[in-house]
Amino acid sequence: MKNIRNFCIIAHIDHGKSTLADRLLQETKTVSVRNLTNQTLDDMDLERERGITIKSHAIQMDYERDGEQYTLNLIDTPGHVDFSYEVSRSIASCEGALLIVDATQGIQAQTISNLYLALEHDLEIIPVLNKMDLDSAMPEEVKDQIIDLIGGKREDIISASGKTGFGVPDILDAVIDRVPAPEGDPEAPLQALVFDSVFNSFRGIIAYFKVKHGSIKKGDKVKFVNTGKEYSADEIGTLRLEMEPKKEVKTGDVGYIISGIKLAKEVKVGDTLTLIKNPCQDVIKGFEDVKPMVFAGIYPVDTDEYEELREAMEKLQLNDASLTFEPESSAALGFGFRCGFLGMLHMEIIQERLEREYDMTVITTVPNVSYNAFVKSGEQSIINNPSDMPDPVKLDYIEEPFISAQIITKTDFVGPVMSLCIEKRGILTNQVYLTTDRVEISFEMPLAEVVFDFYDKLKTISKGYASFDYAPIGYRTSALVRMDVLLNSDPVDALSALVHKDNAYSLGKRMCEKLRELIPRQQFDIAIQAAIGSKIISRETVKALRKDVTAKCYGGDISRKRKLLEKQKKGKKRMRQVGNVEIPQAAFMAVLKLD
Repeated sequence: MKNIRNFCIIAHIDHGKSTLADRLLQETKTVSVRNLTNQTLDDMDLERERGITIKSHAIQMDYERDGEQYTLNLIDTPGHVDFSYEVSRSIASCEGALLIVDATQGIQAQTISNLYLALEHDLEIIPVLNKMDLDSAMPEEVKDQIIDLIGGKREDIISASGKTGFGVPDILDAVIDRVPAPEGDPEAPLQALVFDSVFNSFRGIIAYFKVKHGSIKKGDKVKFVNTGKEYSADEIGTLRLEMEPKKEVKTGDVGYIISGIKLAKEVKVGDTLTLIKNPCQDVIKGFEDVKPMVFAGIYPVDTDEYEELREAMEKLQLNDASLTFEPESSAALGFGFRCGFLGMLHMEIIQERLEREYDMTVITTVPNVSYNAFVKSGEQSIINNPSDMPDPVKLDYIEEPFISAQIITKTDFVGPVMSLCIEKRGILTNQVYLTTDRVEISFEMPLAEVVFDFYDKLKTISKGYASFDYAPIGYRTSALVRMDVLLNSDPVDALSALVHKDNAYSLGKRMCEKLRELIPRQQFDIAIQAAIGSKIISRETVKALRKDVTAKCYGGDISRKRKLLEKQKKGKKRMRQVGNVEIPQAAFMAVLKLD
């Protein structure tokens, strides 16, 4: 056990985690040159295309130093703020972390938040300065930033380059010297933390675990403590590039178990695995439940596919434990699911994975956050969907979730960043100059304002330099109203939104204008209206396509033409009563990008 090291790689987006992981695999000869590709561990098409890590990936490496064999368990984690739940799970199963900082960009917001996550779990932090081969690297400045952040000595910071492989042996030495070996009692009853799971259509559900105490052998009868389900360990082993079956997985090691589990809800990430005949007394703590930030409805385009969508969502939830969903129905879209996501990128990735991996075509409604509504009788209800909002007559007040946001940017962009935050109802709480040209601005702002396009706008006005991180700080009272969109006087519940009173008029107007562009013309006029309660605040009309019925009247009395036009008018009126308006998916998504 003294030769086992469990560590993960944490960093901001694009600081070179996956590239450095490739070099570590190459240096330890875990992957042959023939099998090595760029971002070897990112095995999803989406990850390769976008160049981001979505899932944490665990892999075991063997390394020999001074005649001793070491077993290194590496977990490569995502960098985007939307996948921070993956990072928290990886950190819970490690004793050390490589904190990677890009030498050309310095410390960014996600670097700091991931670092705090690791420090909460008492991990040994090894700072690594990556991309040292680039001409624009600023090693001395960035080293100062790292020392300001975590303390320590300058010589403890390792210079490396994931591209050229420079400094990789130093990193491996530092992992062996500085990361503590896992602590645990090999003689105690089995106690293992389940930190991930995947669905395999041939083998059922495969759970990944880290053994804290005891050991597990092939054929053992095991039990998941939280769900209370019991299974037989048909196959256990360690995670190499492919799975490698073993007879036994011992204390401190990371492995997988296949036990023919069929149902997704029987495996919970964060559960404790133990033996039936000699169970452990207590469960493993320090594992938080996921807190969704953004809610949106996902509906099948064809209502017959509802059950298939449910199955697809359950399988996806196994692979991505931060997705939460519950059934709901909508008058406009039929049956579907109300889903909780960690952010907009997360929502986009889930939608894309449903389409690619499970061939489901889905409609996603306008995302929103959950509010607390208090009625005059004193009862409280949670609103996840604008259509659940109580009658305004009975309503006393509404509370909305607020976040504290940290934005790190260059000093040139402080003005535009501040005006963006104030436009989004933000309250400035602090401003700290980290160096002469980098500033950290802290705001408190409503989560609902961040959900849509805040991140995109922030990147645009700061030319991609600003980095953003946030944490929830509770609920506050707000003047919110429900804005409905009506098509030919019928409300479309999927387009309803809870908005702040001051922004309602401008938002309603922009929404109607956008829908007018996107809804195709029909044989009859379509009235698009935005309303608050019974008060219409904006209206646009999609004009009818009309046939020129008077074309065959050349000359003659006007009454002939009028007769034909009146006949057409009656037909249009009848058509309007029976005709329904199809809303394209683009219209649902366009509402998010109104500017």
